[in-house]
Amino acid sequence: MKLRELGKSGLQVSALGMGVMNLSFGTGKAVDESTGVDVIRAAVERGITFFDTAQAYGPYTNEILLGKALQPFRKDVVIATKFGFKLENGAIVGTDSRPETIRAVAEASLKSLRTDYIDLFYQHRVDPNVPIEDVVGTLKDLITEGKIRHYGLSEVGAATIRRAHAVHPVTAVQNQYSIWTREPEAEVIPVCEELGIGFVPWGPLGTGFLTGSIDATTKFDASTDLRASFPRFTPEAMKANMPVVDMLRALAAEKDATPVQIALVWLLAQKPWIVPIPGMDKLSYIDDNLQSTNVALSADDLLEIDRRLSQIAIQGARLDEGLLSMSE
Repeated sequence: MKLRELGKSGLQVSALGMGVMNLSFGTGKAVDESTGVDVIRAAVERGITFFDTAQAYGPYTNEILLGKALQPFRKDVVIATKFGFKLENGAIVGTDSRPETIRAVAEASLKSLRTDYIDLFYQHRVDPNVPIEDVVGTLKDLITEGKIRHYGLSEVGAATIRRAHAVHPVTAVQNQYSIWTREPEAEVIPVCEELGIGFVPWGPLGTGFLTGSIDATTKFDASTDLRASFPRFTPEAMKANMPVVDMLRALAAEKDATPVQIALVWLLAQKPWIVPIPGMDKLSYIDDNLQSTNVALSADDLLEIDRRLSQIAIQGARLDEGLLSMSE
């Protein structure tokens, strides 16, 4: 597995990370613990060293699963988790990045993950009620205490990144980014490049749409699948957005690859400090995703993708109104 450094932080990780959320929450029913452990350990065996979870996934259960799976390999892997959502009865009801909450979540995550340090601790969403300088001040103290080694920001804008970085260097920014969600290119990715910050795209496969396994007839269970409330996943929007998948399929056929691999290698080709974290809840997904590191896109290929995308008007907001309102 090829390695990448997250910006200029010195933190090296596998070129593809593993988003663990789907094993417990978000896009269907949770897998049983033994299956989840097996999938995560298979990823380790195949060379993945970067694993992403959060307190809110489950909530809590995803961290517990990851901690159990990675305990035998702790020194060989990088674990990222997140704080910042306010949870009540297992539901997200807002944001909370007060210093005392950050510390409480850090302690709980350390216990759930069966570790004495967190490699990368993200603020999951910006808290409008707590200045980012106060948030980073607390994170800086946790770094000094050895409880976390790096910190990051998620779903954040360029101005907040600059303010945070002025207090203590940001290691990574995790925003949604993919071949059909390109908003970070305007300001966030340029500021990451300027300041030497790594960029970790979540949803690199369009929350499943770019795999080619979803079409306008696909149904999402509102009780277990967040996509049921995403405007981009209505039947009308999915039908309108199918040309993106058709483009990926056509290019995949030319490259003897899969749409998944084209979508991931496109991200890898954008910057050498970009590390996608596709969700992988099956062994077949891991193997498909990892092959993307062996696919090459030329400069002409990238230009052709841009040309084709310019002719497609993506329909639907990327998140539901509640989650979108918490993003910068």
